[in-house]
Amino acid sequence: MMRQYELVERVKRYNPAANEALLNRAYVYAMRAHGTQKRASGDPFFAHPLEVAAILTDLRLDDATIVAAVLHDTVEDTAATLDEIREIFGPEIGALVDGLTKLKRLDLVSKRAVQGENFRKLLLAVAEDVRVLLVKLADRLHNMRTLHFMRDDKRARIAEETLDIYAPLAGRMGMQELRDELEDLSFRTLKPEVYATITKRLEDLSAKSGSVIESIEHDLTARLGARGITAAVKGRLKKPFSIWSKMERKSVAFEQLSDIVGFRVIVGTVADCYAALGVVHTSWPMVPGRYKDYVSTPKQNDYRSIHTTVIGPKRQRVELQIRTAEMDEIAEYGIAAHAHYKEAGKEGAEGEVHPRLATESGAYQWLRRTIELLAEGDSPEEFLEHTKLELFQDQVFCFTPKGRLIALPRGATPIDFAYAVHTDVGNTAVGAKINGRLAPLLHELANGDEVEIARSDGASPPAAWESLVVTGKARAAIRRATRAAVRRQYAGLGRQILDRAFERAGKSFSEEKLRGALPRLARASTEDVFAAVGRGEMFSGDVVKAVYPDFKDERRPGASGGPAASGAAGRLTRSKDQTMRLTFSGEADGVAATGSIPIRGLAGDLPVSFAPNGGALPGDRIVGILTPGVGVTIYPIQSAALAAFDNEPERWLDVRWDVEGSQERFPAKLALESINEPGTLAQIAQVIAEHDGNIDNVSMKRRTQDFTDIAIDLSVPDLKHLTAIVADLRGKRSVSRVERVNG
Repeated sequence: MMRQYELVERVKRYNPAANEALLNRAYVYAMRAHGTQKRASGDPFFAHPLEVAAILTDLRLDDATIVAAVLHDTVEDTAATLDEIREIFGPEIGALVDGLTKLKRLDLVSKRAVQGENFRKLLLAVAEDVRVLLVKLADRLHNMRTLHFMRDDKRARIAEETLDIYAPLAGRMGMQELRDELEDLSFRTLKPEVYATITKRLEDLSAKSGSVIESIEHDLTARLGARGITAAVKGRLKKPFSIWSKMERKSVAFEQLSDIVGFRVIVGTVADCYAALGVVHTSWPMVPGRYKDYVSTPKQNDYRSIHTTVIGPKRQRVELQIRTAEMDEIAEYGIAAHAHYKEAGKEGAEGEVHPRLATESGAYQWLRRTIELLAEGDSPEEFLEHTKLELFQDQVFCFTPKGRLIALPRGATPIDFAYAVHTDVGNTAVGAKINGRLAPLLHELANGDEVEIARSDGASPPAAWESLVVTGKARAAIRRATRAAVRRQYAGLGRQILDRAFERAGKSFSEEKLRGALPRLARASTEDVFAAVGRGEMFSGDVVKAVYPDFKDERRPGASGGPAASGAAGRLTRSKDQTMRLTFSGEADGVAATGSIPIRGLAGDLPVSFAPNGGALPGDRIVGILTPGVGVTIYPIQSAALAAFDNEPERWLDVRWDVEGSQERFPAKLALESINEPGTLAQIAQVIAEHDGNIDNVSMKRRTQDFTDIAIDLSVPDLKHLTAIVADLRGKRSVSRVERVNG
């Protein structure tokens, strides 16, 4: 266990002006408070806060943070009170201890909603003072170092929590060394056999490559020195967890990994970084697409370095990171390297001056902005999900086959990648290769992936892609493409309607003649006219009159069945994926050779819906009514609502069913008058069930003491089933009347 003088000496090594009396006071207070408490290992409990403080001295943090680390368990685990700590050590240290005490009570691996709410509290506490986070991370690191003394189930829970929450948070704060150790300790606990296997492989590789690593170190140092660049070159093997993650991500074996060995080149200035890069690239061939410049464009956690991969001695791939000493410090210690404090000019109760953070790092500023955005409005579950995506995961850097770097958010897919390259590439994407292998367009991309997009000139993006992509550019482009596709489909439908309208009028039709009438129709192109007619915004008769001004339409709507026959003819079908389609006879520009125009019910592109209050069933004769800005509404021919369209024959479409073999159900409505006696409703429900119907809604209203009016919304496969239900109900003694309702 660390002695009192050792703690003071550790702080004074980097801060000669440290408050020795404050550190001694904290040491004695915490030692007395914890007394004879023991940890699971059997060591004195007081050894834990001292080890946490030691970790923070390695990060060279201020006196208040070190004292808070020494005291961080006192309020929770001893008789000490927060008021007492504030009185003895001042309000600043009291606030730090208070924040840490609250965090200790949070359970981050409980039920999802509770986990999300607790994690929200953790981040909000961190937003108040970054030093709370630093102490918490150091506390977790020491707990992980001593995790082997815990029960198996508790070890797994803590390791999972560390890998899921604390290690990514340390990474986001730029504390890479701490993150690496947290990940490896968690990995060793959760997958001990895999960890042992990879560690053994690394040991064997180190024994074989040791001389190669030393040779490259000396060779590169000499080459840089010859160019007047003073540099420290250090080679190392990657960490087990990092290697396992790459093996999992890329589905490759250990032997297939080509960049296990990495070198860090520390130089004096930014200019030296680029000069060193030139030496490296003129000494060994560079691997295309493996160059990243985080010096000119730092990561959001302030990480700055130049990354490149070359084919080194013995044809071995070698990864190099070139940076200055300051960049290296930030890369290893992250936000802790920024935690410089200065006098704030405010005196406390004991005359001491409270320190404050002089400058916040970019990582911490980004963290606070993220918290402000995420802390409002979302449910705890959504907050946790969004935070894992936005806070923990860094960008994904992928490459085109020609080596162009594409930066995307974590979770991006080849679809996002295609739109990032160019909108036309995204709109025509039909497949993808990732690292030379065929992959789904919804595959999640990983850092370093090389992505090749397969295209087809006739392709267009499905509307469903909009909900699957993660980049705003992709979403906006898909929305535009979807609108254009819908417009083309409306235009195809409009052309069909105009063909029939000119045919009925006995006039010839051509786009050239229509083009001459555009000024009278106040449209810029024939495509605009077709789309307007297809949407129902322009009547076909008005187009005929615009092309032939002397034409007079003497036709009147028919008395029987309405004017349905005057519209375009087609069939209403359901495809295997349950997409509604209107199929028209004949062909036209913009329409497939089969004449099939997809129409959306719930999942297509061109809107189609069924009339309310009864709708239509397969077996009914049906018509479609074009509604401006809405689409096509399907009515049964007996619907009284069709009378409202008798004087608008241009809006009528003659459509027919073609749903043979479909398992789809369609809505219908029945109106019954029943006798008030026990079991009546049960009899009605039984009849409907026996005829493969399903009740969606029932409303009852007692009309007299003896009779009740019942309205039933149900769904049935077709008219035949509904007719059988009605006939069976009419045979029941308790039902005096039953009718199908048609709007």
